[in-house]
Amino acid sequence: MIQINHYIMGSGKASSPSRYGTSVNPYNQESIATYPLATADEVDLAVQSAQSALADWRHLPSEERGRYLNRIADETEARADSIAAAITASCGKPITEAGYDVQDSVDCYRYYASLAASFDDDNNREIAVADAGFSSRMRREPVGVVGLITPWNFPTVTTSWKLAPALAAGCTAVLKPSEYTALPESFLAEICAAAGIPAGVVNIIYGEAEAGSSLVNHPGVKKISFTGSTATGTHIARACADDIKNLSLELGGKSPIIVFNDADIDLAVDAVSGGILFNNGQMCSATSRLLVQQDIAPQLLQRLADTFAAMTPSDPASPECRLGPLANQIQFEKVCHYFSVAEQEGLKLLTGGRTYPHERCDLMVEPTIYSDVPATSQLWNEEIFGPVLCCQTFTTEDDAVARANDCEYGLAATVISGSDDYSASVAERLEAGHIWINTDQRVLPEASWGGMKKSGLGRELGPWGLHAFTEIKHITRSTGAS
Repeated sequence: MIQINHYIMGSGKASSPSRYGTSVNPYNQESIATYPLATADEVDLAVQSAQSALADWRHLPSEERGRYLNRIADETEARADSIAAAITASCGKPITEAGYDVQDSVDCYRYYASLAASFDDDNNREIAVADAGFSSRMRREPVGVVGLITPWNFPTVTTSWKLAPALAAGCTAVLKPSEYTALPESFLAEICAAAGIPAGVVNIIYGEAEAGSSLVNHPGVKKISFTGSTATGTHIARACADDIKNLSLELGGKSPIIVFNDADIDLAVDAVSGGILFNNGQMCSATSRLLVQQDIAPQLLQRLADTFAAMTPSDPASPECRLGPLANQIQFEKVCHYFSVAEQEGLKLLTGGRTYPHERCDLMVEPTIYSDVPATSQLWNEEIFGPVLCCQTFTTEDDAVARANDCEYGLAATVISGSDDYSASVAERLEAGHIWINTDQRVLPEASWGGMKKSGLGRELGPWGLHAFTEIKHITRSTGAS
């Protein structure tokens, strides 16, 4: 079993053995690693470490920071197979999908390396003003020490989405990853050391809610970037309000996928299946609400039912696996709870709706479809975070858009139609931060990511992700002109 330590000031920091937690493989229940449960004092040490490194890092030419980011990408890529295996062992994600995650991380570091290369050139820009008696320049400066809190469903990916732009902007960081995925996240310490990242620029502390709370409330942390549940995000927002702390939140979702009568049926089947079954539906962008136009509904629902019924959960370490176990006992019990609610509500079950018996694993469920789900159902309105698809039919575009927008979340949505122009007009009416048209859920580093309503605050990725770790300063002076 692997012992993980905090990474503070460029080296591993051991804790008392009584303060360790254990990572467990959800497929076979084997203990795979121990990780320290950070105390408030240990969080303080990590923040102090980041503070000590801030002055040198923020004043380093941005081109040089970009070279460091490229080295992180190189070192991550060199360990891709090991990191992917650690992701699979930690949260049950199929190994193929885990490999995609690692590559997405590499791409993100390289993207922000490219932005960092020109950051100084784009900074300190002259701003046009109407009054000839004045000139004004705008600067973007790093916000300072940042606290990064990441989830278990996309380890390394969400870390790169936060860490890469933070470093590119000139911030130093304290990362608190999910306790469930401590093992894959621990590779970052080795990567940073191999890449020559100066001591204190990146710090990693492990733990549970206590560690996260200590990081959020630390006065030396000037910004929190959090990805996770809406409930936890709400608590973090309240805490940050007390200190007027800069904040980014990427939270829950209940995303719709709208399929019109003119859709390519094969494309629709692939998009709907991928949108709810990738990572076993354990993603905030999961398109868990299917709105399908009436004429195509019977054919599409039958095709989906056949596709779901043919899929069986299996060993996530196998390259053939498409569905593994749910990530942990809590997630398993949550999904099973919704199976019970569906039965109580009398929902129409097309396929699934049960746990899946497996000789080695007790955390598997069948991919599930409910049809004709009323808008009042808990399953229609609440984030399940599992392979559970709820379906409704609609008649008109206005009907579809109204139902899609009738939700407290607004993270993502998908439109499937034979007409790109028509799809685009529908997309403009949807209340969501990211919308896909006739494609799977591809997230590109150049495009923004984030949600509306209760799905969060701010944006990650693209130049917006970089700007999120900066403060704007204007310098105005008299020109003497009249």
